[in-house]
Amino acid sequence: MTGLLSKEEKLKILRSLEEDLEFRYAVAGLIGISEILKRMDRFEENQEKLWEEVKSLREGQEKLWENQEKLWEEVKSLREGQEKLWENQEKLWEEVKSLREGQEKLWENQEKLWENANRLWEEVKRLREGQDSLSRTVSRISSTLERLTISVEDEARDVIRYRLKNELNVDVVLDRVWVAGREINIYGAVEDLCVVGEATVRLGKSLVDELEEKVELLKRLQPDMLKPKLVKVIYADYATPAALEYAEAKGIWVLKWSGDLTKRKL
Repeated sequence: MTGLLSKEEKLKILRSLEEDLEFRYAVAGLIGISEILKRMDRFEENQEKLWEEVKSLREGQEKLWENQEKLWEEVKSLREGQEKLWENQEKLWEEVKSLREGQEKLWENQEKLWENANRLWEEVKRLREGQDSLSRTVSRISSTLERLTISVEDEARDVIRYRLKNELNVDVVLDRVWVAGREINIYGAVEDLCVVGEATVRLGKSLVDELEEKVELLKRLQPDMLKPKLVKVIYADYATPAALEYAEAKGIWVLKWSGDLTKRKL
């Protein structure tokens, strides 16, 4: 048939089924075979699905076996780790035991340290007492040196003024001055002459350089304090030969109460 049956054709088939027994059996058989074929198709489809499920189950089982192997490896690794932990625990207990022994020794040493600290404090106390005594001694020496220095400066100003008055007929009043916070022991100026100097008990080369620096300081900061005629002078009770040679090369007049130690340039 190429399309749907008409109503008349359907009625004709129904009458044939009622009247023709052979035709009715043939149709029934045909319908049964068709149903069987459909069922077989469904069975094959289900069988394919079943094989897919079986395949999936096999794959899942293989994964389970793989995971089981990994799990055994993890268990093995955990066991090894546990064994290492036990070993480390044993070592740790050994360390704790060693630390306890060390702590006991530390307590013993601490007792010794306290004893040494007490002895040290006693020593410090004695040192402080000695330091106080030394400080008092240094203070007395400083006072003595200060008095001695003052007397040397006063003596120097008197001797230098006397020498200049008698030898150059110049009466210049000498005193100490400060320039930019630095002290100049001997200074005086009159008319076109000025005197710049230092006084010391013992003359070394360093004092010669110091006097030169102070003259340069005056030139820079107080040029009005200098005059055309400049007398650089150092009064000293004692001077090393090297210092005297150095001072003479710088044109510095070195003298003491008994006479000249270098020649005066003016």
